[in-house]
Amino acid sequence: MSRGAPKRRVDELKILCYRVPTDKPESDGTFEWTSTTVVVVEAVASSCRGLGFSYASLATATFTREFLAQAVVGCDAFSPEAAWQRMAMAVRNQGRAGVSAMALSAVDTALWDLKARLLELPLASLLGVVRLEVPVYGSGGFTSYSLDELQRQLSGWVEQGIGRVKMKVGREPDADAERVRAARQAIGDAELFVDANGAYARKQALGFAERFGEEGVSWFEEPVSSTDLEGLRMLRDRSPGGMDVSAGEYGYDLAYFRRMLAAQAVDVIQADLTRCGGITGFLRVAALCDAFDLPLSAHTAPALSLQVACALPQLRHIEYFFDHARIEEMIFDGFRPPEGGTMRPNLGRDGHGLQLRRQTAHRYAV
Repeated sequence: MSRGAPKRRVDELKILCYRVPTDKPESDGTFEWTSTTVVVVEAVASSCRGLGFSYASLATATFTREFLAQAVVGCDAFSPEAAWQRMAMAVRNQGRAGVSAMALSAVDTALWDLKARLLELPLASLLGVVRLEVPVYGSGGFTSYSLDELQRQLSGWVEQGIGRVKMKVGREPDADAERVRAARQAIGDAELFVDANGAYARKQALGFAERFGEEGVSWFEEPVSSTDLEGLRMLRDRSPGGMDVSAGEYGYDLAYFRRMLAAQAVDVIQADLTRCGGITGFLRVAALCDAFDLPLSAHTAPALSLQVACALPQLRHIEYFFDHARIEEMIFDGFRPPEGGTMRPNLGRDGHGLQLRRQTAHRYAV
C-alpha cells in the first residue's frame, strides 16, 4: 500500500456455525462429548474475505453478532490490533473470559487473515518467517477408547513419522497405569505425553508422576487443575527428571499467563489461538514467554496455528489434536497433514491458507 493510499475498511462481519459429530463418543479426565462446534467468522473488505474460527458453542456466534460486529465494521483492515482494542472495550461489561474471548479470537484471526490477503502475502511472511516447519505431537488417546483403540491410534501416528504422542488419563485412575503401559508397548521409543485435564488431586498426581515416569512419560499436562498454581508448582518441582509439567490451554487473557509464569507453575506454557485472543493474543503470550525464558506450545487447532507458529522461534510444537485435525481437513480447503513429524505451511497461498468448503460444511450448519 503506497503512502497516502486510502485505507481499506472492514465492510461486514459474517458469522457461521457448524456442529460436527465425532466419529465415536470421546472423553478425557473430566469431560465427555459426541460433537465439536466450530464458529466461523469472515471479515469482508471490498471483495476480499478473511477467515477465522474458534472451537466454541453456538452462544459464541450469537455473542459475536451482538457485541463484536459493530465494534469491527468500519475499522481499518490493515490494523487488526486497533480492532482488537475496540473489541476488548466492547466486551468490558460482559467479562473477558470464556465466550467473549473465543468470539474475539475468531474475529481477530479473521482480521489478520484479511490483512495478509489484502497485501497478497502468506500470514507467516507478514509476521516474519523464522522457520519453514513446526514439530507436532499426535493428540487423542481418549479415556473412552479401549486399549486396542488406544494402541492403534498412537502407534498409527508413530508409523506416520510423528515421534511424540499424547493420551488422556484421569477418568478412571485405577486403570491409568495399565493404559500408559499399553501405550508404551504400542509406540516403542517414541515420546509419550499424558494429559489429566485437571482430574487428579495434588498428592494423587504426584504418585502418578512417579509411576508414569517409569514408563518414560516426558510430558504431564494439567496433572491438577490449572487454577491450582501451588499444586502445579509442587508437581513441577517434584516430578521425575525429564518430565515437563504443562498447562495454559484455558488462558483467555494475558493476566492468566502472567500469573502462571510468575508462580513458576509449569515447565511449558500452552496457549490456544482460538481462546487467548486470536493471533494478536497469541503473539502477546509468546512475548511474555520470551520475557520469562520459558517455551510455548500451541494447543489444538493445528492448521489455524501453523503460520503463526512459523513466526515464533521459541515455539516448541503444535498439538495435532485428533478432533480438530479431522474437522479442519473435512471443512477447510488448504489443510496440510504432517509429514515426518512436522507441519509445513503452503507459502504459495495468501493469508493462513485456509478456505471454508461451504458445500461440505453446510451439512453441519447449526
